Amino acid sequence: MWLVALTAVAVPALGQQRKSLTLEDIWAKRDLFAATPEGTSWLADGRHYTALVPDEKNKTQDIVRFDITTGQPVSTLVEGESLKGPGGLLQVEGYSFSSDEKRLLLTTAEEPIYRRSSKADFYIHDLTTKELKPVSKGGKQQYATFSPDGERVAFVRRNNLYYVDVASGQEHKVTDDGTVNQRINGALDWVYEEEFEFAVGFGWSPDGARLAFYTFDESKVPEYAMQMWGKLYPTSYVYKYPKAGEVNSVVGVKVYDLVSKKTVTLDTGKEPDQYLPRMKWTQNANTVAVQRLNRLQNKLELLHCNATTGAGTVVLTETDKAYVEVTNDLTYLKDGKSFVWSSERDGYKHLYLYSFDGKKNQQLTKGNWDVTDFYGIDEPRGLVYFASAETHPRERQLYRVDLKGKNKQQLSQGAGTHEGAFSPMFSYYFDTHSASGVPPVAALYDATGKAPRQIKVVEDNAELKKTLGQYALAPVEFIDVPLADDPKTKLHGWMIKPTTFDATKKYPTILYVYGGPGSQTGQDEWAGPNYLWFQHLAQQGYCIISVDNRGTGARGAAFKKSTYANLGKLEIQDQMDVARWAGSQSFVDKSRIGMWGWSFGGYMTALALTKGADLFKTGVAVAPVTNWRFYDTVYTERFLKTPQENPGGYDENSPVSHAAKLKGNFLMIHGTGDDNVHFQNAVALEEAFIKANKQFSSFYYPNRNHGIYGGVTRLHLYRMMTEYFVKNL
Repeated sequence: MWLVALTAVAVPALGQQRKSLTLEDIWAKRDLFAATPEGTSWLADGRHYTALVPDEKNKTQDIVRFDITTGQPVSTLVEGESLKGPGGLLQVEGYSFSSDEKRLLLTTAEEPIYRRSSKADFYIHDLTTKELKPVSKGGKQQYATFSPDGERVAFVRRNNLYYVDVASGQEHKVTDDGTVNQRINGALDWVYEEEFEFAVGFGWSPDGARLAFYTFDESKVPEYAMQMWGKLYPTSYVYKYPKAGEVNSVVGVKVYDLVSKKTVTLDTGKEPDQYLPRMKWTQNANTVAVQRLNRLQNKLELLHCNATTGAGTVVLTETDKAYVEVTNDLTYLKDGKSFVWSSERDGYKHLYLYSFDGKKNQQLTKGNWDVTDFYGIDEPRGLVYFASAETHPRERQLYRVDLKGKNKQQLSQGAGTHEGAFSPMFSYYFDTHSASGVPPVAALYDATGKAPRQIKVVEDNAELKKTLGQYALAPVEFIDVPLADDPKTKLHGWMIKPTTFDATKKYPTILYVYGGPGSQTGQDEWAGPNYLWFQHLAQQGYCIISVDNRGTGARGAAFKKSTYANLGKLEIQDQMDVARWAGSQSFVDKSRIGMWGWSFGGYMTALALTKGADLFKTGVAVAPVTNWRFYDTVYTERFLKTPQENPGGYDENSPVSHAAKLKGNFLMIHGTGDDNVHFQNAVALEEAFIKANKQFSSFYYPNRNHGIYGGVTRLHLYRMMTEYFVKNL
């Protein structure tokens, strides 16, 4: 048997009373959080991998080597207690190997900046001599990265790019014009990091002789100031944030030659008002691939740029009536003759093999389903590995197909969601498998045969399942809700009925929604604390329903892009139909239907209590967008165009525009330190409610960001929401 089966939560012995699930169980005790393998890194010999393993005795983390064929530990590469820095023992939070695996880069004392960015103290640890030394003594660094030969480390500090010679410790400055809120080198501005979903803005050439890096001139981008509340006087945190229709950074890509000390600017076009959402070296040490996207994001071009002259050539162009997705799927084969690219050109996201000049292509995957993850290529065997929603939009299964687009094989088994993590040679992989109500199981597989062979279950979360078995938990039921204006189209979702469900009774019902472009809440997967909170509500006698409206993901481009230029219109229409469908069920009290959501889900909840006020009695909106004019350029214009081009698309479905329609009970919650969805959104909707003489409730978390966490904050938040629903629904 080569698959690992998911096991349901354990059931207590006959006569044993099941416990109620409390908010403290979920948010204070922390013993209901699923475990996953930490800090896993594959080694070049193809027979071992390493992982961070807690050393409970010394309160540190060891780096342990495991045998792939058995899954058993064979040696400890680094004992955490041996890593002594100037301030005492280092607490290792991450690590990476040099290419020869003789040195390690250790990440310690990491400080988050925004969602994906951070700064930290990095140390170089020589595995042979056991020498430990800091990468730099000039202050915390960002994104420290070994050169391909392991002899240098590049990093960013205070908006400038540097590299250090490992042997001598000599530090070299690549740029010197980096200035806060003016110019960035080697890192990204706020909107690139948030919306193009990466943070490292530089890369070593394959031969280690050059560094390609981003430059951002954000001097003309408008500033946003957040009040940070302190003991006596508040301070202002000021940063560059381009709201829809406003000025963006002028972005470029440069290449620095470590020998000549010269810098070349790559030719990415004369238009300054554009995006360069991806940059990477090809297998050729003289060619940098840059993706160029127009401001409306409906035309994406792949450029091959000469690292010596800077000259750029367009080799591939993607266009769309709505928008083109930017992905991480571009992968150059080691043969130097071809690359893999993903596209929605046939209506679904699929993989294509292109010649290096972009003139020939072979479609590798095909069908009325989306590829959701591209893992890479086993070139010697000519196999491409990926995940898709082929079996159902709510599922994710692992597959491989050959480079001719034939002999597709499903690797994973069992309904639910499978996530893959493959070794560099694609001989082995981890499959982390979960389902609704069932915590993840991570298993190691051998992929070298005709069918995968399970080697070992690395993490089964057996203790968590045993603990969950002590509680009274209701099953998750999958549902399909027909569209009112197109009954043949079904919206997919799930439902949790009250724990002591009685078909003769009627229950209050809460719709959980996100609903944003390409998202899903109806996926068959372990949903962690939110799932547990829903179970807590079910124990209070509530029915919980979550359904993915039009505009969400894994159902093809037409379904996802149906909301283009009118964000919020179809989405809230669908959620209103879900409320009507719920109200038609014999066990639902249609006079007691509520909604809650976070971020885009908060936006949807605000619309539900205004545009859909006759259907909803109570709503809780956390960190909602209330007017898309307040949100950033990249995300908002992708789906709505600019406010100058499409004012109606911005205003007609803004909750601010419908404040006078508010009925029922509405609670709005926001963090005052939200760098993403600004507190301004809450203020604007409050002002509109006040002008319309509408009563509502609000609560603000001082200095908390979009995630609203830290200490007991989440426990406080979920208690507040629970008590609000209990009182008002």
